[in-house]
Amino acid sequence: MKEAEAMSCLPSQMPHLRPGSERTERIDRFAWTVGMCFDAFDVRIGVRSNEPLLLERLEPCLPPGWTPVASPVVDQLFSLWVDDGRGPGRRLHRVYAGRASRLRTPDLGQALDVLESEIRQCVAARAPERVFVHAGVVGWRGRAILIPGRSRSGKTTLVAELVKEGASYFSDEFAVLDRQGHVHPFAKPLSIREGPCEVHEIVRRRHPGELGGRSAPGALPVGLVALTAHRAGAGWGPSWLTCGEAVLEMLAHTVPARLRPEACLEALGAVAARARVFRCERGEAWEAARALLGMLEETERSPCRETGEEEMR
Repeated sequence: MKEAEAMSCLPSQMPHLRPGSERTERIDRFAWTVGMCFDAFDVRIGVRSNEPLLLERLEPCLPPGWTPVASPVVDQLFSLWVDDGRGPGRRLHRVYAGRASRLRTPDLGQALDVLESEIRQCVAARAPERVFVHAGVVGWRGRAILIPGRSRSGKTTLVAELVKEGASYFSDEFAVLDRQGHVHPFAKPLSIREGPCEVHEIVRRRHPGELGGRSAPGALPVGLVALTAHRAGAGWGPSWLTCGEAVLEMLAHTVPARLRPEACLEALGAVAARARVFRCERGEAWEAARALLGMLEETERSPCRETGEEEMR
């Protein structure tokens, strides 16, 4: 298994940050006993813990496409301290990103969820050759549909309906763009929320095959960008954007926008130059999914974009 190759069980082989990086001496003194190092999108990451049995539960927390590395020297270091309950007081598991405490909780499952989220956000912010945009993504007949949006805007619900309609699954969280504006798979399981409200909801992980769909095999050019969020009873009335407007709208959802603005603008500009981009509210996800597929097919039959084409010439 991958984690068997990646884990390092000797203290001298524990993952550690490059010299001159963030100082973590305060938590380095803890009795870490197991660690693993891996690469994801050219970001080298280490994870360590005091609980050897935890490694069996770590692999689902790692980003899609991760590969183990032998060197203990990493760019980013995450730590999960498991409280065995032997000490006085309340049992609290702790998650660290570098030296910063991210969570203290009695729920180990919650600690693993936060660790997973922290690792993904780290990769999204620091991948040197890719631009990560908060978006759901599917493929349809050789083109991709991007659905940028913040958490709870309905991205996953809409992506799930598109997959049920036969679209290939890229991601329900990130659009991973290269400089040419092509989007690459980031095929984590879909995180489908179920329940009457946020307080009582349950998040279930579903693979595209469980929805009757499939994962995308590789990168695609973007054909359509839908800046849409759910509102009960909303009609379908797309408002098309110019290239400049499209870039600004997508930039608001782009993770490394402040760290690497030039690379982000290059990738987003490449998307906006070739894809049609619109904004609108949507009602039911299944209706919006069918509308999106129809719009993409219509776009492919059209000789050029209706708006913003002259802007890029």
